[in-house]
Amino acid sequence: MENEMLKIFDQQRNQIGIASREEVHRVGYWHEAFHCWFFSREGEECYIYLQIRSKMKKDYPNLIDITAAGHLLAHETVDDGIREIKEEIGIAVSFNELISAGIFKYSVVKGKFIDNELAHIFLYETKHFLHNFILQREEVSGIVKVKWKEFYDLWLGKIDKVNIQGFEVNKEGQRTSINRFAGRNHFVPHDLSYYEHVIKTIQKINED
Repeated sequence: MENEMLKIFDQQRNQIGIASREEVHRVGYWHEAFHCWFFSREGEECYIYLQIRSKMKKDYPNLIDITAAGHLLAHETVDDGIREIKEEIGIAVSFNELISAGIFKYSVVKGKFIDNELAHIFLYETKHFLHNFILQREEVSGIVKVKWKEFYDLWLGKIDKVNIQGFEVNKEGQRTSINRFAGRNHFVPHDLSYYEHVIKTIQKINED
């Protein structure tokens, strides 16, 4: 995976070449990623679906993250990013079903790991149930959902934790239920402005 080749960009989003994934995160090159956030409406409630990253992941193991996401490889277009959804969580979605939330430019530095992403963000209103998700265990160890209002309040600093419900897959391949509370420290440390962008986009959809 570290040898995957990615397109690299300058600050103005002009492509300046191609580099390996390892080099991209070591040097801090800007690169493209595909992010897809699942949400659902259940009666009066709106929920956001989140993945729990596998403990085998090099970056942010066991932390809660975007429903499905990944790097766009050097030969791929944004449309090709939809493969991440099927690969990671086993849900087949067509690109024209996605709602664009634009391109978000953000940077996270953790020790020697530099993540400068041009994130192509999409939303997907799902009708699937939790038991429909089939996980790529090398990447994802669980799927949970959280009330959108609680997620909103968590990232705006109004509350300290949210209730997450779903399942994890243990080392024997069995699903175990999750019903617990999680604080901001349990999530991948995307920039606060990134979370606010996603929250406001879903809010606008709910208001329309």
